[in-house]
Amino acid sequence: MFSSRRRVLTAVAIAAVTAVAALVAVLQLTGDRPDERAATRVVQPGAPGQAGRTLSAAEQAQLPPPPAHTAADTQFMQRMIAHHAQALEMTALVPDRAESREVSLLAQRIETSQRDEIAQMQRWLTERGEQVPGPHAHHAGHDAAMPGMLTPEQLGQLGRARGAEFDRLFLDLMIRHHNGALTMVEQLYAAGGGLEPASDRFAREVNADQAIEIKSLQELLAKLSG
Repeated sequence: MFSSRRRVLTAVAIAAVTAVAALVAVLQLTGDRPDERAATRVVQPGAPGQAGRTLSAAEQAQLPPPPAHTAADTQFMQRMIAHHAQALEMTALVPDRAESREVSLLAQRIETSQRDEIAQMQRWLTERGEQVPGPHAHHAGHDAAMPGMLTPEQLGQLGRARGAEFDRLFLDLMIRHHNGALTMVEQLYAAGGGLEPASDRFAREVNADQAIEIKSLQELLAKLSG
């Protein structure tokens, strides 16, 4: 009995060590600043079922630094902040106009994710000494350069709609808006951006989140359209 218990405890200990090693490795591989690497313990993940290996200082010094951010990354973050800001304008119209509770709940989810991503982009720009656009930057006349952005006329139409008409129009316009964000991610990589680990990770998260929300928007629109 004691032998079995000892084997269980040993297996748990090994699993814990392996999990910690993997976590440290992930944190190091996704870090944004090369100067942090030399002062931090770096663990190279092992093969499946095997523990990782701590790299020596000499081995760490041989690691190539992660790519720095580019002008394409900066422009992507600045423009996506403006893009998200307009989505928040759209969701702000929902409480007084929507008829469907499902539309209201979906709008709340979109608002939460967009606000969180705006904060992430602002932090990314600030940490790199880049200009952070103001909250109304998308009103500066550059909307046409961003895919999916609503025109003032479309925003006005949405603001005048009520009830079931608003629900369908909101869903339709938000689908277009989200598809525009996916296009902006494609443009980032086409312009040579997304090589910096942090910008690449964020762009992929935006792409995944927006794609999931587009599917939800489309399903709800089909349901409400009968």
